[in-house]
Amino acid sequence: MKLVKTLISAIALATTALTVLPAAAQDPGPVAYKKAMQGKRIVMIPMAMGFDLAQGWAGFLSREIPNFGGTFETRDPNWSVEAGAQAITEAIASDPKPDVLIIMAPDLNSYSKLMKRAQKKGIYVFLIDNPANFKADAFFGGDWTEMGRIEAREAVRACGEGSSKEIGLVQGDQTNATSLYQYAGIVEEMAKHKDYKIVAKPDSNWDATTSRNVTTTMLQQHPNICAIIDFWDGDATGAAAAIRDAGKSGKVHLIANGGGEKSADCDMIESGGYGAVVSTSVERESYDMLALMKHLLQSGQPAGTSSTYIYTETQTINKLTMNANSCWDLKALKAAAKK
Repeated sequence: MKLVKTLISAIALATTALTVLPAAAQDPGPVAYKKAMQGKRIVMIPMAMGFDLAQGWAGFLSREIPNFGGTFETRDPNWSVEAGAQAITEAIASDPKPDVLIIMAPDLNSYSKLMKRAQKKGIYVFLIDNPANFKADAFFGGDWTEMGRIEAREAVRACGEGSSKEIGLVQGDQTNATSLYQYAGIVEEMAKHKDYKIVAKPDSNWDATTSRNVTTTMLQQHPNICAIIDFWDGDATGAAAAIRDAGKSGKVHLIANGGGEKSADCDMIESGGYGAVVSTSVERESYDMLALMKHLLQSGQPAGTSSTYIYTETQTINKLTMNANSCWDLKALKAAAKK
């Protein structure tokens, strides 16, 4: 009997212990995150989809956005300001409307009214790469004035004391902020080097053939140029061809600006086409966009009330600094997306 009573007491004690165990902990984060993010629509409208920057941003964003239950779409204006404006207009009027619009503005003013309209409809507007005269919810990209300073310093370094100290510029145009701000930074830095001078500064209108033509003329008129700064790697291939055709490869240091894609930048440096590329980080810009997107979509903060600038790191890639991590590979990114 004593044994039976002892067993009953033990069972009762164990039962009591089990009933006072705390309930399993529940993390509220995943539920709240899913509720805020599920079904969100993100639309990117760059200047065009057929170049490395836009394809890089799209590649990184399209990997992550479906992971939080959102949808990601792109529109391709194919370098047409009018087509870009139409794409923004259609996005604003669509049902369901986007929760976030990512826009690469062609100039300072063209899309400002449309972007303001989007914010009034409750759509967050992100500006990528190109600044504009508009208070976006966030800007992501490089500090273009500082990049101009860096390009000028690279030109001075490459020319050296025993050179002609003559530098040429191939600008983009006179309305795009990246071109205007780069030029301002170059002029500011060159003012510190009184014996150096800018001897030519034509526009390419972001076209490789035009870059080639104006660079050919520049080299004919100023055969002693020691460095040329082309404001974008997308058209600097034309300047590189002009330098090669003039028999000045290795004599004229060509500096381009780019997004650090392997074939566009590192391969061109390796081959001698470019002397250097001043590069931003497409990958960092993409993940910065994702981070702020996730924050705003969970915050409840109304569109148009944020004004955040997120500048990405800038690096100068040349044969002295280039390493295995200097560039990202668009082909590898596309291959990974297919798996």
